[in-house]
Amino acid sequence: MRRKASLVLLAFAVFCAAMSPLLRWYAFPRLAKIPANQYQEEVLQAKPATLIDYGTMQAKKVPEVTIVQTLKGNVEESDRIEQSAGRDVVVWDTLSYIAGPDGKMVSEIPERYIFDAHSQAPVHATGEMVDGDPVIRTGIEYKWPFLTQKRDYEYFDAQSRTSAPIHYKGTVKFHGLDVYYFEQTVPWTKVPLPKKMPVKGITAESVAKTGTTRWYTTKRMFWVDPVTGAPVNGEELHKEELRGGTLLGGRAKVTVFAGDVKMRPDYVDATVALVKSNRLLVLLLTSYLPWGFLGLGICLLALALLLEARSRRPGDPDPSGAHLPDPVPVNA
Repeated sequence: MRRKASLVLLAFAVFCAAMSPLLRWYAFPRLAKIPANQYQEEVLQAKPATLIDYGTMQAKKVPEVTIVQTLKGNVEESDRIEQSAGRDVVVWDTLSYIAGPDGKMVSEIPERYIFDAHSQAPVHATGEMVDGDPVIRTGIEYKWPFLTQKRDYEYFDAQSRTSAPIHYKGTVKFHGLDVYYFEQTVPWTKVPLPKKMPVKGITAESVAKTGTTRWYTTKRMFWVDPVTGAPVNGEELHKEELRGGTLLGGRAKVTVFAGDVKMRPDYVDATVALVKSNRLLVLLLTSYLPWGFLGLGICLLALALLLEARSRRPGDPDPSGAHLPDPVPVNA
């Protein structure tokens, strides 16, 4: 009986040992993915801020500027692109809506971001755009990959429509989580005007005819949960200017917007709570279950060897119950 039990335990030990790498290196890359129907809303504020008055073309101090970012998964487009791409694809339709202290629209910029559901790498397909302009993204945007590493990443800047490194600066504590801090500085860069302007009659085309151009710089900061790759906090030191042309009445430049843009505290708390619940699922596949199966396999193997050793102790009767006769001498 001991030998049979040891063989059963050995079989279970081999099964558990095989499940450990399978969960981590086979199941996790296929099971961990961004849902195609995700919806998320985020509110950021700059208090105080500098904002242009398009009626007088003068910059003035205001108590606050609010930026509402909405993200909606487009399931229909995801299914369409997956048929030709041959992999799981997520399509996010996003909108950044900027409002002044009176709640009126300052500008709004829509985007369509298409990426691989597992790796978060961009997928290039018809419809990829920023503010109606077709783009070809390189690098990440909005979200880092699962199991983010301590290294620099290419990050896509929607204002300039270009990608540049965002640098890993260290590991810090944030709301009880060990998170990675990333930082990117975009130098003064000429960028397109928003297609939709807050004043009737002022359009990107009419401004361009005056010779006036829009310039932008920002220092972008993210605190990223390394398990899920989701930012739990974001901040930007953001500046925009109009430069040159006849629209400014002879002035060299005027500030369009300047402020320290931060996530509203209640949205930070909600984001941290969501990340904490999602990171448990990732840890189950990458850490808890693989190491648990490996530890269980080692224990079962040790128990199987112990039972096998006890079944073969000297002096124990032959397990078959048969007794061989004494040898008979043979004479030549």
